Amino acid sequence: MPEIKVVTDVAGRVCAVPAEIGSRIGSGDEIVVVEAMKMEIPVPSPAAGKLISLLIKIDDVVAEGQVVAIIAT
Repeated sequence: MPEIKVVTDVAGRVCAVPAEIGSRIGSGDEIVVVEAMKMEIPVPSPAAGKLISLLIKIDDVVAEGQVVAIIAT
């Protein structure tokens, strides 16, 4: 099974993690929500698959381009 890394497009603070490890994820589903400049920006899944790892938790600070989750397709 190939693994796909989910990365954030913005730097900010993780304010929500709507996805759970082990759940089936569709392409475009929200994995993480990052708060940046008082805006909530969803981080969508680039492909459908199973969420096998979350590399962040709520209130973590993330950088632009940081890997936040891994999906197995």
